[in-house]
Amino acid sequence: TDYTNQLLQSMQRVYGAQSEMGLATEQLSRQLLEYEKQNFALGKGDEEVISTLQQFAKTVGELNTLHSELATEMADRMIFPMIQFREKDLTEISTLREIFGIASDEHEAAMVKYSRLPKKKESEKVKAELVGEVAYSRRKQHQASMQYYCALNALQYRKRVAMLEPMLGYTQAQIHFYKKGMDLVSKKMDSFLASVSSMTQSIQAQLDSEAEAMRLTQRELLSMEDTVYMPDRDPVPVNRTLIQKAGYLNIRNKTGLVTTAWDRLYFFTQGGNLMCQPRGAVAGGMVLDLDNSSVMAVECEDRRYCFQITSPSGKTSMILQAESRKEYEEWICTLNNISRQIYLTDNPEAVAIRLNQSAIQAVTPITSFEKRGAGSPNPNRAKPGGVQSSGGSSQRSSSAPEPEDLIVPGTPIQFDIMLPASEFQDQNRAGGRRTNPFGETDDDSSPESDDTLLQQVFAVRFLGSMAVRSGQTQEVIYEAMRQVLAARAIHNIFRTTESHLMVTSSCLRLIDPQTQVTRISFQLQEVTQFAAHQENGRLMGFVVEGRDWSEGDEEGEPSFSAFVFESNTEGEKICYTISLGKEIIEAKKDPEALAQLMKNMPLTNDGKFLLLDSETGDTANGGVADEEESEA
Repeated sequence: TDYTNQLLQSMQRVYGAQSEMGLATEQLSRQLLEYEKQNFALGKGDEEVISTLQQFAKTVGELNTLHSELATEMADRMIFPMIQFREKDLTEISTLREIFGIASDEHEAAMVKYSRLPKKKESEKVKAELVGEVAYSRRKQHQASMQYYCALNALQYRKRVAMLEPMLGYTQAQIHFYKKGMDLVSKKMDSFLASVSSMTQSIQAQLDSEAEAMRLTQRELLSMEDTVYMPDRDPVPVNRTLIQKAGYLNIRNKTGLVTTAWDRLYFFTQGGNLMCQPRGAVAGGMVLDLDNSSVMAVECEDRRYCFQITSPSGKTSMILQAESRKEYEEWICTLNNISRQIYLTDNPEAVAIRLNQSAIQAVTPITSFEKRGAGSPNPNRAKPGGVQSSGGSSQRSSSAPEPEDLIVPGTPIQFDIMLPASEFQDQNRAGGRRTNPFGETDDDSSPESDDTLLQQVFAVRFLGSMAVRSGQTQEVIYEAMRQVLAARAIHNIFRTTESHLMVTSSCLRLIDPQTQVTRISFQLQEVTQFAAHQENGRLMGFVVEGRDWSEGDEEGEPSFSAFVFESNTEGEKICYTISLGKEIIEAKKDPEALAQLMKNMPLTNDGKFLLLDSETGDTANGGVADEEESEA
């Protein structure tokens, strides 16, 4: 607009200032040359325009002796088209831009209302109204944006005609009124003016054809059903093998000690980085390096579809909210794929497909005392050491030991596992091998690479541990569970510590999910008993045997400690995996038995991750089995 106004002022000076005709045409010539330096964003086909304007500028410099009789024709063929271009086309662009901005603000306001939909007290009427409002605002924004974009595309052609047509009329008027008195100039200009005229006609033809194509596309897009604009209505299945993704997410920002605010920003991945671009910004900036980061679903206030990204050091973390379940699951899987640096491999798509199963569990939100909507899996999956059958339980009830025989009254209970500062420094000094929550390890960075026969990771919460008298019966685990839960209730201790329990074919490791530092580790041979709660399948525990050298005995007296955990998945699955690890230890003594066991184990293609069938949907869905998910 600024350039058009300046060019029009130059033309008006030519028209109105007869006494300064020479100076006016000189200024016009300079202004035409400025077009090359403007660097317009809509610069399609500007090479032809620039070269033509340069030729016009040269010609105008030669025709600086114009006569006053040219004023009327100059007003009709030079001033009027430029005024029409400014008043019609440029004003239309400005108006459509304002309409598009208003529609975008209305859609943003509707999305803010929709994002605040409560999860627990959800009103179908309010939800339906907000969904309808979002769909209406999206449709309105879509229509306004397409009108705005079509006008911008048309401006690429109209501005070229608007630049060339006035100068074409100006030059033709000069030659016509002078009756070709300047033979040299007229002969030089004939072919040039003809080419410029054909150029403007071809540009107009291109504009007409593209405008018609845009109208057809707009009509086709606007004929879609309203369901296309509704949020959380994604008919396309979730793609868990992506290695790059982009879209709008809500990010939680702290505004005070306890208050938070949510901002809706555009996020995209670039290589191993997460980028963010606020509304109105020209380019995006890096938010977080995703390499070796931890990504998992979390429950966040009353908002749905939230997930957390944590840096390997644990010092940086952020909570994001997706618009729909499909976007929510795709973002988590994509960020996990990038975190494992799959994008650096030769065939990242194939690697992502192979690791697809191990990433499904990450989209299960981690909460405390979460309710399950369906029954627990088949208890028979917990091999020896897990929950016994009903017959065994009836036999135990007839000769159940007294609580005093299992645990000494008044035994102190430890409600948290704190890693000593010296151990933390030692692990960091040694490099602190990062343990991926999905069981992915660096085979040549640890001497424990043999554990790849079995490597399962479960999200657990440590409830407590205590010394026990016996490690040969499961009743001691049940009694420890009872005393730990009772003590928590009596002392109002409701805080739990989130950890990752890694079960391998040689040991159990409790890992801090933020720092990836091992809190505590046990050899699998030291685990004498393990069982899940008989009624609450989310509770499980195990007994570890140690040695007490306080009595001076060279070999040490055996001592037992019970550890109690709460898991997101049923405890039988953890017991089943521990049992499988013990079987692998026994089978290693006999190569044939190990080969037979590996043949029967449900592993992924890389032989590294154990696959467990999901049975939670059998009763809730009327016997229809859910999609198989691997525990990760």
